[in-house]
Amino acid sequence: MQLLWGDTHVHSSFSMDAGTMGNTRLDPGAAYRFARGETVVSNSDQPVKLDRPLDFLVVSDHAEYMGVLPKMRAEDPLILSDPDGRRIHAALMGGLDSSRGIMNELIGSLMSNQPIFDSDAVKRNIWSEITALADQYNEPGVFSAMIGYEWTSMPKGDNLHRVVVYADGADKAGQLVPVSAFDGERPEDLWAFLKKYEDETGGRILAIPHNGNVSNGRMFAVEDSSGQAIGSAYAKTRARWEPIVEVTQIKGDAETHPLLSPDDELADFETWDSGNLNIGATVPKKPEMLQYEYARSALKLGLQLEAETGTNPFKFGMIGSTDAHTSLATGAEKNFWGKAVLVEPGYPRTNDVFMPSAGGEELNIMAWQQVASGYAAVWATENTREAIFDAMRRKEVYATSGPRMAVRFYGGWSFNEADALNPDPVRIGYAKGVPMGGDLAKASGDDAPSFLVMALKDPIGANLERVQIVKGWMDANGELQEKVHDVKVAATTGHTADARTASYINSIGETQLTAVWRDPDFDANERAFYYLRVVEIPTPRWNTYDAVRLGTEVTPDAPHFVQDRAYSSPIWYTP
Repeated sequence: MQLLWGDTHVHSSFSMDAGTMGNTRLDPGAAYRFARGETVVSNSDQPVKLDRPLDFLVVSDHAEYMGVLPKMRAEDPLILSDPDGRRIHAALMGGLDSSRGIMNELIGSLMSNQPIFDSDAVKRNIWSEITALADQYNEPGVFSAMIGYEWTSMPKGDNLHRVVVYADGADKAGQLVPVSAFDGERPEDLWAFLKKYEDETGGRILAIPHNGNVSNGRMFAVEDSSGQAIGSAYAKTRARWEPIVEVTQIKGDAETHPLLSPDDELADFETWDSGNLNIGATVPKKPEMLQYEYARSALKLGLQLEAETGTNPFKFGMIGSTDAHTSLATGAEKNFWGKAVLVEPGYPRTNDVFMPSAGGEELNIMAWQQVASGYAAVWATENTREAIFDAMRRKEVYATSGPRMAVRFYGGWSFNEADALNPDPVRIGYAKGVPMGGDLAKASGDDAPSFLVMALKDPIGANLERVQIVKGWMDANGELQEKVHDVKVAATTGHTADARTASYINSIGETQLTAVWRDPDFDANERAFYYLRVVEIPTPRWNTYDAVRLGTEVTPDAPHFVQDRAYSSPIWYTP
């Protein structure tokens, strides 16, 4: 296995909202060039380069109006031959008020799922260009330029977005134009397209939900889109097409919430919980919505639904990505580029209102609330589209909030302390157990499962403070439970970060934490899952780096420090 680092969620100038926020120059090709380590010039005219290249990238431009604005600006004859295209083009070219007016109309059409421009010929031409660009930058064994897009349904502003990822090249992916939320706003409509794609092309495809935290209780609801209780057919379909979930990104961390996990002292991490994405009219969050928005709660609900339907619809692995709309996949605190061109580095960006709401100041999202997160880590046999897709399907993947720590997690019935000290613990992990994303076979006798845990710090990052196993289970009374176990804590912990200099020292924590842990409360009759959380020592947050570089004051309301982390995909036990 190779550990590969990537981002499955980056928007280029071909996304309509990215264009309205200033990204008018960096197309999907620029996004691929930046991810593989080349210098590009940003829309704010700054040369920018990753300190370490990524191994793979999915350019996930929105299917709704995909590539239309750049083609409008270029006066594409196919667009100008359409009456709606001519009207939009004239408005864009008609001055500031006219341009703002048509942009508001375009955004409004997204909220209502009623397109004001819809041309099959234009969509086919643009999709052909996008898939050809991905093939051009794909270099098997070196860099995987993966084909994808975002399906952007948000009924009444409730986020149901999915990133769609292909295992294939343009020869297959280019055969069918992606469906958008304009074609159907229900996840069931998207899943029907995924099935059609595989049936008609022989290719492979999957979908990755993200930002359940702004769905106002809809991302992991226990009803289908018609309001009916989830049944076996729905559960099997969702589990088939959505094997992984993006749990951390710029718009907040969605592992868990402090109200859902009150006994977890690390639960309140980069929390966005004010409301949904109804821009300008945000619908406030209600506490009862939270359990259907966060990954840990969804994993628990999945156990209950499996007992009722025979299939777990929320049996997903976990990854992180950025959702950057700048074409630039930056996830680390010290080099965070921001979600949009309007908040790129170089000026005091932290005090701005990033996402305004007509519902009152308390519902505004401030620029400092953007999260420098995250990346997708994949254990794959080689750096190819196919091998990365295979790893996603089997869930041998994990999320980080930016740092590149190496994480291994195995579950079995016979791991012992000596295995953690063995010179080749990975071989033992596969020989005696299953990796993250796997299922534990039925217990023999009264044995409790044991877990082999390995975490290595980011080579140019902070030391590790602790590794934890999060257990969720359904008890004998049908109640859903959770508990966080400290598996290994560094010999020295504390705080060395300094907000005045935006610095820290690795005099505390550990470079590596390995352990074997056995569940002390195991009941062979209870469904359960286990996943690993790896936590760094405190370091300066991105806004603190900003303040020092620009010589400004740190925003009083913003946190100065952060404890970045990783989340493994779970390992499940089913009686």
